[in-house]
Amino acid sequence: MRFMYKCLFPVLCLFFYPMYSQESGDVLLLVLGTVQDAGSPHAACKKACCADLFGNPNPKRKVVSLGLIDKINKKKYLFEATPDMTSQMKSLSRSGGFHDRETPDGIFLSHAHIGHYTGLMYLGKEAMNADRVVVHAMPKMKEYLENNGPWSQLVGNNNININKLFNQRLMALSEEISVEPVQVPHRDEYSETVGFRINGPNKSALFIPDIDKWEKWNLNIADEVKKVDYAFLDATFFDAKEINNRDISEIPHPFVIESMKKFQSLNDKERYKVIFIHMNHTNPLLDPASEATKEVLKKGFRIARYNDVFSL
Repeated sequence: MRFMYKCLFPVLCLFFYPMYSQESGDVLLLVLGTVQDAGSPHAACKKACCADLFGNPNPKRKVVSLGLIDKINKKKYLFEATPDMTSQMKSLSRSGGFHDRETPDGIFLSHAHIGHYTGLMYLGKEAMNADRVVVHAMPKMKEYLENNGPWSQLVGNNNININKLFNQRLMALSEEISVEPVQVPHRDEYSETVGFRINGPNKSALFIPDIDKWEKWNLNIADEVKKVDYAFLDATFFDAKEINNRDISEIPHPFVIESMKKFQSLNDKERYKVIFIHMNHTNPLLDPASEATKEVLKKGFRIARYNDVFSL
């Protein structure tokens, strides 16, 4: 059952918007994490946003990841291999309802930054010593894993098999499910960076957890939102106030306030497709009761929450 399709009256959504989106169907997207690479609490953070979390961790604060569940073919897929992958694999397995094995039938990697691929370590000898888990990666990402330790050990020991992806080339997972990587501009020291279009039998989703400013992309993000039913988009920082101790030119993510301004011409139905994800530990959107959260919902957008479920 779906609680709400779209917010016809944004102000009322502040009071009636559910904390979690729960849908049913044969093909589902599951939100397994919403936080930026380094998690929450953040290493060495002395700010109020992390103060209580060191002693009282929030189990819903997991690094950004989506799970894809195909109930018809009894397969499950993971988008991103995060430092929280151990619990995320367990959640994906339980949510799928078929427990023949813990490992996903495929893992899709967006790029080589710590929150997006280092969970592969749990597939190695020191952990589960997995057998040929399929990892889908772009050419430079594949080359990086194959030629740099400790990741090359996973390849050599047959813990993983790497399948090469190509920009904007559709990859079929079944007759009705496909994934298309879409290259985006980002800080690419070791690999290219991609988002993913995930197509189900009835609906589609766009997943872009990391990107530089929208204006740097050769595609128009507003147009891309119109093409899908859900758009999980980079919300690393709400605004520049969060990072007043860093040079913002070194971390050029689109601020949420910039994204909302960019999407202001979209109608209510299109705005409701936008689901902000990948939030830094400083981002007030992590707090469902914050004024920033109320502002985003009031304007007709959504915020990803751990364990949200969306039907494809």
